[in-house]
This record gives sequence, structure tokens and C-alpha cells, in this order.
Amino acid sequence: MEFNEQLATDGLARIGFDAYLMSSDFAVDVTENWQSEYLQFFLYIFATVWLLQRGSPESRKLDRVGTESDRERRMGKHARENSPRRAGIGGARQALFSRSLGPVMAGLFLLSWLAQSIAGVAAYSEKQLRSLQVPISWGSYLTSADFWSRSLCRTGSPNSWVACMATFSVHLRQRGSPESKPVGTPHGTNGVEG
Repeated sequence: MEFNEQLATDGLARIGFDAYLMSSDFAVDVTENWQSEYLQFFLYIFATVWLLQRGSPESRKLDRVGTESDRERRMGKHARENSPRRAGIGGARQALFSRSLGPVMAGLFLLSWLAQSIAGVAAYSEKQLRSLQVPISWGSYLTSADFWSRSLCRTGSPNSWVACMATFSVHLRQRGSPESKPVGTPHGTNGVEG
């Protein structure tokens, strides 16, 4: 509806829902959202290796900072029968597998950033054309205020939501939620060890 209102304001014909789903305007908004989500998970995955929060149900015990031992991670000779095969084989494949989640999330963030920039330049150029102005190149779009506004404004909000949840979960509880400590667990206790 908002897109059609803008088209009407510009003196152009309205489009249907199916046409909007195929538009660059829709694509840039969706990829903008993906970009922020993948960045959020990437940062969360890497930050929780080294950062601990006293009292958080999401945090490991305070004396367990870092990547942990092979025994704790069930790797190499400590892998179990039902462990993924790559956990027990050793070498480069095990090293890659043991650090695969973060790089995949980083790659998805970069791909969503690229997709957002491509869809963004198309949407921006379409607006330029509606105003009888010259469309811009992808490189010019990367330095535009529109691109950075879309990228920076969207990525900050999910990270603040995660920070709020992590902070509030120290003193607040939600009965039945795996994201919460058991109701009777002391505030200073990490994880769900009670």
C-alpha cells in the first residue's frame, strides 16, 4: 500500500501484490532484514566464545571462557560413537568443521549485504527514473546515504534486542522457556545448571 501510494504521488499506475513481490523495492527491504539477522547471529556466535555474562542462562560458567578442550567438545579421540564423523577424524577437516558455524554466518551476512546493495541500487535508480533523474551505478550507490542508512539503521536494532534479552534474563524468568533459567535458580548462576 505504501509503495502504491508513492506511485500515485508520482503520477504512476498502481501495481498488484504479485508485481510488488517481484519489485526491487520489496527485494531491498527483505535483504536488508536478512543482512541484520545474519550479522546478529554472526556476532552472537563469536562473542559468546569469549564473552561471559554472570547470571545469564545463555552464558557458560565464568571459569569456562574460550574454545574449551577437545574432551569438553567431544573432538578427536574424545568423540563418541554418535558424534558427527568429522568431529573424530582430526586434521584440517576437523578444524574446519569445529569452526564452521561462524564463517558460514559471516558468509551469509556478506551475501545478504551484496544482495541488499544490488536490490538497493535497483530500487534507488527506479526512484531516480520516476523523478526524471539519472540512475546511479552500483559503486556510486555504495557511497550513497540511502545505502548506509538502510545498512546501519537496520543492523543496530536486532543487536539491541539480543542485548536486552541477555541482560533481562539474569533477573527475570519465563517458566517453560529454554531461554530462561529455572524460576528458582539464583540470579548469579549461569546457564541452567541450577
